[in-house]
Amino acid sequence: MTRLLVVDEDAEVCAALRELFEGSGYAIELETDSERGFRRAQVEPYDLLIIDGFALLQRVSGLRAGADDYLPKPFHPEELLARVQAILRRSKAAFDAADPATLLEEVKVGELRLLPTSREVHFRGKPVDLTAMEIEILECLMRSFGRAVSRDRLCLRLYNRLSAPFDRTIDTHVSRIRRKMGEGGSMILSVRGTGYQIRSLPIA
Repeated sequence: MTRLLVVDEDAEVCAALRELFEGSGYAIELETDSERGFRRAQVEPYDLLIIDGFALLQRVSGLRAGADDYLPKPFHPEELLARVQAILRRSKAAFDAADPATLLEEVKVGELRLLPTSREVHFRGKPVDLTAMEIEILECLMRSFGRAVSRDRLCLRLYNRLSAPFDRTIDTHVSRIRRKMGEGGSMILSVRGTGYQIRSLPIA
């Protein structure tokens, strides 16, 4: 059974999430103390952590995973459940891809390389440290080289839903990808009214 750990100082939120996830077939454990939650996350084999706020995440250097997604409060419980399910599906797909029978060739755009099986990204020979969700977005853009990718398409890939009118989640993720890629971030172009497109840069 999939194990989830929720770290939230609000006991009412924890109780609501227990009902939500246990009702969906997950084994969920709750921690209202951030310090204890951090220690448990380091030593116990959870499939997914749901953490309240970024203050704790900034200290979780030992996990080296960063945040795969974020959802501001107040949020709809079904939205959180859908995002958790999407992250777990991507994690399973990445694990299955390690099987030699499902190996995929690397994706390249100019000097940007993405290795689907190991989930590694390199720009001009240097590694780019992206979260699983950021890699999903980048891979979608790279495989659509020369064509614009809509926010709806990216939301469908990540969350199995269309983007909402004022939802800036995809834009926030793309902004982080650009920042982490440094000079390579200029490869990702904004397409007004649509979404994003990736281009190659001149060889340095």
